[in-house]
Amino acid sequence: MDACLSSEQQPRPLEEAPSTPDDETLHTDDTSRCPGDSNEIEASLRSLQKFVPTNYPSYTQENYQFVGKKIVIQESIESYGAVVWPGAVALCQYLEEHTEELNLRGAKILEIGAGPGLVSIVASILGAQVTATDLPDVLGNLQYNLLKNTLNCTTYLPEVKELVWGEGLEQSFPKSTLYYDYVLASDVVYHHYFLDKLLATMVYLCQPGTVLLWANKFRFSTDYEFLDKFKQVFDTTLLAESQESSIKLFKGILKWD
Repeated sequence: MDACLSSEQQPRPLEEAPSTPDDETLHTDDTSRCPGDSNEIEASLRSLQKFVPTNYPSYTQENYQFVGKKIVIQESIESYGAVVWPGAVALCQYLEEHTEELNLRGAKILEIGAGPGLVSIVASILGAQVTATDLPDVLGNLQYNLLKNTLNCTTYLPEVKELVWGEGLEQSFPKSTLYYDYVLASDVVYHHYFLDKLLATMVYLCQPGTVLLWANKFRFSTDYEFLDKFKQVFDTTLLAESQESSIKLFKGILKWD
């Protein structure tokens, strides 16, 4: 499906979203909360028996407010993949503000590098069928957060799958049976050695009609080098940006010869 976003559309400024537990805008009443009962979550995790719970030495909990819901995320500074980064918050803002034009209800979405799961949770609450992916060592915490915030309160329970960029794509994500309306990614580009594999993964997951939404805080020269390569294979539109925080949100449509 097309996201109905014109290439002539002017990028809008991104606003900083509140993410602290004591933010006055957070709802604390039961009607505004999705998080499920702890016993029910633990039972669901045991019954799935899919991923070993991630064993980090310490955790913190951060509260976020999207779609009228208080979303509670378990984070750990012990891993890059267990922290909500600024690009994820920006992408959640965009999904929330453009739900109707993006036509997310029932849409099939895959998130690359889901981390602790905030973007996948918001997309699920908005009615999408979500597959959240990341490296094996963060999947336990990712699945915990997804269940805590979507169990019994979303139309579709999000799926968690292992995805190592550039590896086993045809086996784990066969194009003959899997199609995604949207591929989402946030703050997956930073100072690491797997940028070419990341781009190859983005290209592989996008088929005709797939829209890629990528939000990123630009920190290093390599981030801009990746963007240049991205533009070579995707028709790219800047949808929103924040000059203050250096966050940019792009829409990409894979070029087909």
